Amino acid sequence: MNWERVKGSWNQSKGTIRKQWGKLTDDDVDKIAGERDILVGRIQERYGIAKDEAERQVKDWEATGRM
Repeated sequence: MNWERVKGSWNQSKGTIRKQWGKLTDDDVDKIAGERDILVGRIQERYGIAKDEAERQVKDWEATGRM
């Protein structure tokens, strides 16, 4: 799935982001604003995981096409 598509439909993507990563707050999601690198960073912070793991999770989520 194309990340530009996610950015373009960010309001619709917010729900799937929150469903996938429930520890992200509404404020987190608003600050992410469709930026993939910020999403990875917020996942890393909220879940206390390494950047590589956060990247893998986002990549896996992208591959599902549920974005």
